Amino acid sequence: MDSCLQYNVNMKYKSNKNVLYSCKYHVVWCPKYRRSVLVEGIDERLKELIQEICDEINVEIFEMEVMPDHVHLLVDCSPQFFIPDAIKRLKGQTAKKLFELFPDIKKSLWGGHLWNPSYCAVSVSDRSIEQVKQYIREEKTKE
Repeated sequence: MDSCLQYNVNMKYKSNKNVLYSCKYHVVWCPKYRRSVLVEGIDERLKELIQEICDEINVEIFEMEVMPDHVHLLVDCSPQFFIPDAIKRLKGQTAKKLFELFPDIKKSLWGGHLWNPSYCAVSVSDRSIEQVKQYIREEKTKE
């Protein structure tokens, strides 16, 4: 790595070949019509699927929670990997697999789509990462 970047390596940054980075995002997305379909084991299986996909695409999960009607992720990914591409892959692959595993989900939805096409992705600084982690962890207890 270039010596001009060397002094920051001991901080909370990652690196790959020529890039030193810290790209953390709080990502939220919902099922279509904000239906509460992520329950009764679907939530736990969804977490496993998200973890598997993130491992495949080299996205680190700092925190994750699946609510009945939305998903929260706090992730870190390379700036060379476009965050909309990561979210598209997560939503597409999880929808396909969940429809296979839990076909009754379709009864609450129509149009053949599990996820709402929109999502929220907010960048998170190292200074606020602990607050975001706590917010995600406490999300389930607020219900």
